[in-house]
Formats: sequence, C-alpha cells, structure tokens
Amino acid sequence: MAARRHRGQERRIATERMTILFRLAEREALLRHGGRARRYVDLARRIGMRYNVRTPAEFKRRFCKACGAYLIPSANARVRVGHGRIVVTCTGCGAVQRMPFYRERTARRKRG
Repeated sequence: MAARRHRGQERRIATERMTILFRLAEREALLRHGGRARRYVDLARRIGMRYNVRTPAEFKRRFCKACGAYLIPSANARVRVGHGRIVVTCTGCGAVQRMPFYRERTARRKRG
C-alpha cells in the first residue's frame, strides 16, 4: 500500500528549501559565480512549480524572470526610479521589469 502524502508538510518543506536555495543564489551572485546562482534560482523555481508553492515575497523581485539570473544592482542589473515606478533591467539578457511604488508615494504625501 502506498504511503499517504501530507500536502501541508510537503509545501512547508518546499518553501524552506526554496528559501535556502535563494540565499545560496544570493551568496554565489555576490561572489560573481553567475552560472551557479542561476542554477540555484532554477532549482528553487522548479521546486515551487512541483509543489504548487509561491516564491517567497522577499525573493520575488530579485531574479530575472527571463533568464533566471539573480539580480544584484550595479553588478548585473540596472535600476532606475521615476514616473511612479521602479525599472529594473537585467544586463545579461536585457529583460525589463517595471514595478509600481504608489503605496510609498501616497504614504509620503500623507505625512508631508
């Protein structure tokens, strides 16, 4: 008879493994080992897809969705701010990510 799967426990373990892999990717990217960092990001994303787990929020914007590189500003990513959004360009593949920052701007207006 097959062993029963515990989905909640599987997903918790998958999230922990993804977090570990993203932290390893960050360390390798800082040491300028881009290939190894990309591999760790790829493994973390595959684990997320297999167990239907979202990428942890703290790492969601830190890798290129097109080529899988772990983005570090001024090392392999260009960051520009203006017109109500942050624009991050991957220097490896040229992919562009645009992220709004309305919430921060409205909070600043309320304080001022």
